[in-house]
Amino acid sequence: MQNKGAIRLFAILLAVVSLYQLLFTFATKRVESKALAYAQSVAGGNLELVPIREAEYLDSVASDNALNLLILKYSYKQCKEKEINFGLDLKGGMNLVLEVKVADIVKALGNYNIDPTFNKALKQAEIREKNSTRDFLTLFGEEFEKIDANAKLAAIFSTPELKEKVTYNMSNSQVLDVLKIEAQSAIDNSFNILRTRIDRFGVTQPNISKLEKAGRVLVELPGIKDPARVRKLLQGTASLEFWETYDNSEVYQFMAQANAFTAQFAEGTSTVKDSTVAVKDSTAADFSEFLDKGKSDTTAVAAEAKSLYSYLMPSQNPGPVVGMALAKDTSEVNAMLQIEQVKNLLPADLRLMWTVKAIEQDVKDKKANEDEAIFQLVAIKVTSIDGRPPLEGDVITNARAESRQQGGYEVSMAMNASGAKTWSRLTNANIKRSIAIVLDGYVYSFPTVQDKIDGGRSSISGNFTVDEAQDLANILKSGKLPAPARIIEDTVVGPSLGKEAVSSGLNSFVAAFIVVLLYMIFYYKRAGLVANVALIANVFFLFGVLASFGAVLTLPGLAGITLTMGMAVDANVIIYERIREELRAGKGVQLAISEGFKHALSAIVDGNITTLLTAVILFIFGTGPIQGFATTLMIGIFTSLFTAIFITRMIFEWMLKKNYSISFSTKLTENVLTHVNIDFIGIRKKLYVASGIVILIGLISIAVQGFNYGVDFAGGRNYILRYDEKVNTVDLQKNLTAQFENQNVEVKTFGADNQVKVTTKYLIDADETTVNADSIITNKLYAGSKNILASSVSYDSFNSNVLQSSQKVGPSISFDIKLQAMWAVLFSLIGIFLYIFVRFKDWRYGLGGVISLAHDALVVLGLFSLLKNVMPFSMDVDSSFIAAILTVIGYSINDTVIVYDRIREYRDIHSKWDLKQMFNGAMNSTLGRTMNTSLTTLFVLIVIFTFGGEGIRGFVFALLIGIGVGTYSSVFNAAPVVYDTLIGKKSKIKE
Repeated sequence: MQNKGAIRLFAILLAVVSLYQLLFTFATKRVESKALAYAQSVAGGNLELVPIREAEYLDSVASDNALNLLILKYSYKQCKEKEINFGLDLKGGMNLVLEVKVADIVKALGNYNIDPTFNKALKQAEIREKNSTRDFLTLFGEEFEKIDANAKLAAIFSTPELKEKVTYNMSNSQVLDVLKIEAQSAIDNSFNILRTRIDRFGVTQPNISKLEKAGRVLVELPGIKDPARVRKLLQGTASLEFWETYDNSEVYQFMAQANAFTAQFAEGTSTVKDSTVAVKDSTAADFSEFLDKGKSDTTAVAAEAKSLYSYLMPSQNPGPVVGMALAKDTSEVNAMLQIEQVKNLLPADLRLMWTVKAIEQDVKDKKANEDEAIFQLVAIKVTSIDGRPPLEGDVITNARAESRQQGGYEVSMAMNASGAKTWSRLTNANIKRSIAIVLDGYVYSFPTVQDKIDGGRSSISGNFTVDEAQDLANILKSGKLPAPARIIEDTVVGPSLGKEAVSSGLNSFVAAFIVVLLYMIFYYKRAGLVANVALIANVFFLFGVLASFGAVLTLPGLAGITLTMGMAVDANVIIYERIREELRAGKGVQLAISEGFKHALSAIVDGNITTLLTAVILFIFGTGPIQGFATTLMIGIFTSLFTAIFITRMIFEWMLKKNYSISFSTKLTENVLTHVNIDFIGIRKKLYVASGIVILIGLISIAVQGFNYGVDFAGGRNYILRYDEKVNTVDLQKNLTAQFENQNVEVKTFGADNQVKVTTKYLIDADETTVNADSIITNKLYAGSKNILASSVSYDSFNSNVLQSSQKVGPSISFDIKLQAMWAVLFSLIGIFLYIFVRFKDWRYGLGGVISLAHDALVVLGLFSLLKNVMPFSMDVDSSFIAAILTVIGYSINDTVIVYDRIREYRDIHSKWDLKQMFNGAMNSTLGRTMNTSLTTLFVLIVIFTFGGEGIRGFVFALLIGIGVGTYSSVFNAAPVVYDTLIGKKSKIKE
């Protein structure tokens, strides 16, 4: 082996990096176990208090060192950002795909014009978009001209907002170009707005990212407690507003009266006796005492009579700020300000809004963390009769981030003519006073007006970083978001279901790991021990690389890791079987090892590249958990190749140097499948017929009874419900059908007999911005379950304890998922065909491989149709099923390549053999490798199927069938097809 020093160095560096990355996960788990122990000890047996006390403990140690090793010093919060991320299916939470519909944006940009041609074109374009990959505006333009070739878009879009961008003499294509820019600007704006909203949820490691299709955003919120609130906040239309403000001196006495009332209200009285309260100056530097109050024991504080100023530190400074509060106290302040008597004490035209950004603190010897963030409460003055702001964001024509001479960044902005006129009047009336810039009800800035501003040009300063200034500029450029973000895919996983998924996933992983280790020792004796060392190193490297990449580990991802273990020994099996051949040929151990590694390399590389191709395609076309599965599979391929080829080789060379004996078999396995002589070519036609019959039966079943499509393919909603006793699914289905207005409801047992999965399309097309469909359906599920539930179970208890998870997939995204699945399978087959064609220099090998893969896919599809109502677990055809099909394709071609590689080798060594003899010889000589590679993978899959949890049982079943059929087809279909296409050409193979 060349460059042993470099390989050894790389292995050491990889081990150090993996250990470093995994340390963060170990550190966070240690802190979290302490938090749980503390919470259980102080909760006093009250289980509802445990998560609250646990969260309080974690918040209190967020800035403390969790990892303190030599020069490594990281706080718990920093470690949390670097640990291995668990997907929502493993720890509970919410996963959403939101879409800002371009059609809604176009309607708003056209000022909701009632022109019949315009509105008909919009409707037709929306219909076409559902089954098209082209963008909406192109379809809209085509439909508009199709309805009326002489109609002009410029006549519709010459609105006050667009009059500087759209002129009446513009062609339709020019107007469409403007609309595309405006639509993209609104979509970018929605992403920024959604991100700002999500930051206020306070969840750990939220994730928001743009998806490939314009207007779609993926949002992942682990550990979310109130899904209904999330849906409401994320779907509202963003509003940018400019408001006049009160000066603190004008409302100070009213706030003092409110404080006096809340103090007396807490004491049991309700009459305001004295509104005079002495208040200190409230600069940030004097906030130390208030911070100490906030850190006091929560039990002691709870015993005190609470007043408004217990949470809000009032201000005596000039300006619109009436007070400041800790982040954790803002909700208490809001609640007190909503008391009807308090609202009556305050001016009717006063609105109080929090700043979006915490103020900078200059508190000596204090290490501010997120709990100590201080937000300001700003007094907004309503001057209009209808309660609307004097100026809104739709007047902004341009905005950009600029650096300030005194440091920091500001945002300069320009307005259209009508906006400039209003701005001039507004600034003139508020010289030496503040104007608040508000987005989504939060104050971004409240600059003091120095002079009247004409021309609509001004700047906003708010101590912004460059990123914050750029984001605000983007928001200002887009102005008020013209369209709401609609939820088109929605998945909620309860924490208990997540914990069970972790448990089942880890159990399956450990069990499969042990099975593979034992099998390798049983079959290959001491060489099996070497393979096991490499396998352990592979798992260590795999988790280390996953952590360093920031990959999200999902339940399918855990299955991918477990499957990778089965495939990891594949390379070792190929090498070992080749070494055993060399030993049987009479070569010494050292030479046999050298020759075995040398001759096995091409088959290993070819097989893994074809599997890698399918993993890459899965990653490109998959979403969420499927991408997690593909990620672990891709990383696992690289780490298993490195450990199998290089780590095992270094161990063998070390053992040879130390004169240790190396055995590659036991007495039981020494001659397994070494003297077989099956006439594969002779029986091929009978096996063609057998395969044809199986495929035909499957196709008939598909045509007659079809599949059970999952909601991600068919659209709809899934709910997992867990009751205290066994469920009669027939009775439950009857009750729910009545509740859902006699619409079709599917109820199936899901795992245990007290757990069911409910699937429905009820209200799937409802506009979530106007109809709270999720709440309506949950109420109907509760009403339909009443004969099963105990009388003491309330709606809230049902929602938190019985309802384990929910999933919604809208019709538009289900079409896209199906389309992606078809493209994934097609590109996978094309990619494999081209690779084999190039590697084996003959299209017939590619054809044989693709026919073999098509055979495998059709058999699995047929069985899923035949058995859809027979198996006691989910047999849905969904994106996970497509992932299983692609994995089978990758694995099956791996086996096929091993056979092809031996045929290619025999072509050189036995060039005088006839075609039949050559093919039979190659296939017989690889039977040992085929059996072992398949057996190790099947053992692993059986373990996952048994212990891996209900959520992935259908997925693993597809893999089990596919791997078994794939092993059969690689021997009995792939090579015979190549033989049949060659016999008409020559009777012998020549180079």
